[in-house]
Amino acid sequence: MTAVHVPGAPAIEDGLLVSTSPATGAEAGRFPVATPADVTAAVERAGTAGQWWASLGFTGRRERLLRWRALLARRIEELAELMHLEGGKPVADGIVEIVTAVEHIDWAARNARRTLGPRRVRSRLILAEFSGHLEYQPYGVVGVIGPWNYPVLTPVGSTAYALAAGNAVVLKPSEYTPAVGQWLVDTFAEVAPEQPVLTAVHGLGDVGAALCRSGVGKLAFTGSSATARKVMAACAESLTPVLIEAGGKDAMIVDSDADLDAAAEACVWGALTNAGQTCIGIERVYAVEPVFDTFVAKVVDRASRLTVGDDGADLGPITMPAQIDVIRRHIDDALARGGRAVLGGTDAVQPPYVRPTVLVDVPEDSAAVREETFGPTLTINRVRDVDEAVDRANAIPYGLGGSVFGRRRAMAAARRLRSGMASVNSTLTFAGMSTLPFGGVGDSGFGRIHGADGLREFGRAKAITRRRARSLLPSMTFDRTPADVNRLVKVVKTMYGR
Repeated sequence: MTAVHVPGAPAIEDGLLVSTSPATGAEAGRFPVATPADVTAAVERAGTAGQWWASLGFTGRRERLLRWRALLARRIEELAELMHLEGGKPVADGIVEIVTAVEHIDWAARNARRTLGPRRVRSRLILAEFSGHLEYQPYGVVGVIGPWNYPVLTPVGSTAYALAAGNAVVLKPSEYTPAVGQWLVDTFAEVAPEQPVLTAVHGLGDVGAALCRSGVGKLAFTGSSATARKVMAACAESLTPVLIEAGGKDAMIVDSDADLDAAAEACVWGALTNAGQTCIGIERVYAVEPVFDTFVAKVVDRASRLTVGDDGADLGPITMPAQIDVIRRHIDDALARGGRAVLGGTDAVQPPYVRPTVLVDVPEDSAAVREETFGPTLTINRVRDVDEAVDRANAIPYGLGGSVFGRRRAMAAARRLRSGMASVNSTLTFAGMSTLPFGGVGDSGFGRIHGADGLREFGRAKAITRRRARSLLPSMTFDRTPADVNRLVKVVKTMYGR
């Protein structure tokens, strides 16, 4: 098959996946496209590797993971440059992403034993003659389907935790960023050369579907809500458990007692970093009436100063060329329905780039408010108070993250957001805090990566009871007598009947 190369779009040529820069068309790499048989074979090899990896125990796995962490830290510029070449991400943003990934590898490695290791669990009076034991056993092989927008942090957020829990991992990187995914696999092989504990399979969506059906113990997916439904359907055929981190349409609330300079700075970062191609990016803002005009002016002032381009710019290109049509449609629809562009607008779309666009007075049922845009655009609407802001923020099916700026009511409002995460007086910070779980609700998915919950997500809870004495209240035996049953009834009434 001869490929027609559209810069940034994946192409298959002679059985190879060809990855190119969305900004320049420069080639980032070529990788063999996996067949369904290849995927199955990779998972089978990973199964054997996983047994060896699990046998290292928490101490051995920690040592290898910390060596991988150190390798990434030493070669941070190399990886950031590759991210820039392949996805167009500014090098500085790539470095921030890698730093966050390094932190997650470190935390997962250091806390796996404490979170997942065997422990005694207290029993209750009715079964006082038994001791309880709990541990989390690895699934064996975890499949990870990664995204293109954060090709290091997001796969590492699943992979490092799955590895720390004792699993082998088969990674299917996005077809838009296979070179970055293979770089992660190759560097891990440097610290664990004995077995293919972390491997990659490359290709388009059919390769991801094959991974779903390959016999992995669990599959972790990050991507759009539409693709998430297909992943779940494929995994349902074999009852393979899934972890889903799907789309988002995160909202920011600005209350009347907010620090508006800090809110504007965080808003511009949260909305426009990575050219807005962020699942937890701020795409909607609800500012209360008394501060609306001032806040909008501060956002426009900051956003208008950002540079757009390939090398050294604040905002890089749109990585996935087809996404430009979505961004253009959302802007056009917002303007056609009465919204106003106070920065950017239709002319901001200049493929492969989109300049920052701020829209106000956009109807709540418009595409720009209800659908994930994934571009450097932002809607800011005025509300009467925080209660109305929360209601509007919660009025769509997505529920990934969110942000609240203010003092007296900020924490209460953050708790009321229908989301898996929220930041108060900041944006996006929960993604970098390795001690906290990351994930959404509703159309944004379910399950958690990061933190202790993220470690537990990649281990099966195994409960064991062990008899340690004769039963004083025998019940779970045919040897029980009527007197035993009577004593049991009396104890239950005494303990629970009041």
